[in-house]
Amino acid sequence: MKAIDLQNTSLSHGSVNVLDHVYLSVELGEMLYLVGKSGEGKSTFIKTLIGDIPLLGERAEVLGYDLLSLDRLERSSLRRKIGVIFQDFQLLTDRSVEGNLDFVLTATGWKAESSKVQRMEEVLAQVGLEGKQKDMPHRLSGGEQQRLSVARALLNKPSLVLADEPTGQLDPESSEEILKLLVEIHQNGTAMIISTHDYLTIDRFPARVVRCAGGALTDLGGILFESPNKGQAGYSSKQSEAQSADFLSDPTPGD
Repeated sequence: MKAIDLQNTSLSHGSVNVLDHVYLSVELGEMLYLVGKSGEGKSTFIKTLIGDIPLLGERAEVLGYDLLSLDRLERSSLRRKIGVIFQDFQLLTDRSVEGNLDFVLTATGWKAESSKVQRMEEVLAQVGLEGKQKDMPHRLSGGEQQRLSVARALLNKPSLVLADEPTGQLDPESSEEILKLLVEIHQNGTAMIISTHDYLTIDRFPARVVRCAGGALTDLGGILFESPNKGQAGYSSKQSEAQSADFLSDPTPGD
């Protein structure tokens, strides 16, 4: 079984066709970046992977679930195996840190209070929020709010984590901390897709790159940037930020 197996699929949002002839295979435990300019379909693609937006095609499986024939019960089961991290955190502002986590655990079928408390303590320790159980979201920094979002995504020990622009509202220092945390989660065996338009993210934490642009999903393969520490050849990180961003989002780089 693969984490994701899409063969000749098409994604639409309402009446708008977003991506056509999509082929993508992601192994269990693999990490990749989803890049492209705003409006090119990154968020739509992520919503499709969790069953929120239907798609058409020859084959579309996520963690063994067939997205082409997914019913309501199967969708709920699939969502328990996927952790989703949002750019805008999407926390419940009227509940404490533990209240936010308890809400998800209860909604996904956890009943024993002792088990819920233990799991909440585990994920808060994993993301570095020990002792914050009683804090309200507004008392947390932006980085801490996103750490809580990550903790929420990890509650059900997902096989796949989807992070949609997870550092989009964070300062550089907080962004670095969140990315390190996501990479660590991946290194512990979780498949990870990180949507981003920040080429510096990929430069610091290299992985496979897939680009959304021009209605197509293109696999760009491995590391795009030259790493002075690893001596790997590729697209040079010494080029300007604008040039690098264009390379990631332009459907025809080099033309």
